[in-house]
Amino acid sequence: MEKTVSSRLIHEGRNFRFLQDEVELPNGLRTRRDIVRHPGAVAIVPVLPDGRVVLVKQYRYAIGKPLLEIPAGTLEEGEDPLECARRELREETGYEASELNALLSCYMAPGYSDEIIHFYEARGLRKVGMSPEEDESIEVEVSELGEIVRMIEGNVIEDAKTIIGIRCLKGK
Repeated sequence: MEKTVSSRLIHEGRNFRFLQDEVELPNGLRTRRDIVRHPGAVAIVPVLPDGRVVLVKQYRYAIGKPLLEIPAGTLEEGEDPLECARRELREETGYEASELNALLSCYMAPGYSDEIIHFYEARGLRKVGMSPEEDESIEVEVSELGEIVRMIEGNVIEDAKTIIGIRCLKGK
């Protein structure tokens, strides 16, 4: 196991903290680890009564293009993931769910980040109206599950959390 020798905050952003740690390896050597600390997130697979899935399309600045994704969002400090899932579903899609079932939780990039995403399946959807954050521009799209799987296989859907969420749903 690696032992932390020192830790230095490089930058603190809105949702992330960037650290550079010096660690001692089990063999006694020392090296540096660059780490992203993240409060965690949720991702929701909203399924309409007819089996179609609600997706969101939004521009992602880091990659310079829009992506088609399942709705998701960052946990606020101390927020329960289930409550975050309810909030994000309503904000991004305009739907509320009578059922939110946990699918899984997983680390997205443990080589450099402690971000964990909690996945939920949302059913019993009813339209209540969107309320995206002011820095979000979101389009809602509804697709058949089979079509979404084809978009994943054709590399049209490139977002990892969406691929994981849809594969979890498809495997049920």
